[in-house]
Amino acid sequence: MERRVQIVGNWKMNGTVREARELVHALVAGSAPILPTVDLVVCPPFTSLAAAREALDEGGGKIILGAQDLHPEPKGAFTGGISAPMLVDLGVAVVLVGHSERRTHFGEGGPLLLRKLQAALDAGLSPILCIGESLEQREQGMMGPTLDGQLAETLLHLPPSALERVTLAYEPVWAIGTGRNATPEQAEGAHAHIRHWIDGHIGKSAGTAMRILYGGSVNGANARGLMGRAGVDGVLVGGASLAASEFLKIAEAAAL
Repeated sequence: MERRVQIVGNWKMNGTVREARELVHALVAGSAPILPTVDLVVCPPFTSLAAAREALDEGGGKIILGAQDLHPEPKGAFTGGISAPMLVDLGVAVVLVGHSERRTHFGEGGPLLLRKLQAALDAGLSPILCIGESLEQREQGMMGPTLDGQLAETLLHLPPSALERVTLAYEPVWAIGTGRNATPEQAEGAHAHIRHWIDGHIGKSAGTAMRILYGGSVNGANARGLMGRAGVDGVLVGGASLAASEFLKIAEAAAL
């Protein structure tokens, strides 16, 4: 089965409702030639999800709406939390889980991320599980064991039938927002390691089907080189997704 390329824009904590509408309108206007072959996803902050959904619907609704995080419980006394059913109610289809900034700044780890994955899947969302090693771990030769541990603490506890809705995003922590991205060769090697782990621990059918994205200082200049490597099924884009022209340039690189 051929894996469809996915380009995901993570806006992080940026943008007002007005700015979200303007950005979505610009993306809709420029994305028509790309969408037949590429899944384009935007992940605004929670405050702009409703406005982004309206703007996407006005443009035909072909760009996919995603969220940056979710609470593992469906409802309750969790002040500030946003649940999976709430996201579905807003028309969200994709949600990030375990982004390196959530792991680093909010102390999120295996048990919580597993609950978030389960909550997303139960609600019908398609989660993108982010994994990656720090610079220290890479320099110590611990990239493989680090990725293996992050995969094992989550994917091994999910039913195989649910894994077809999970996408992985390899984001080396040392390349997030630093301007220093992994080389295409490093990305290809990490993706091959991840797919080999999936083949061995879950099964070759899952290893063949699951998309693995690369994330880490992706921009219009390096996107084509990264996505041209074997096993790189798309990219998770941070800062460059806040400018429509740059994000579309990345998506165009995937469509070539």
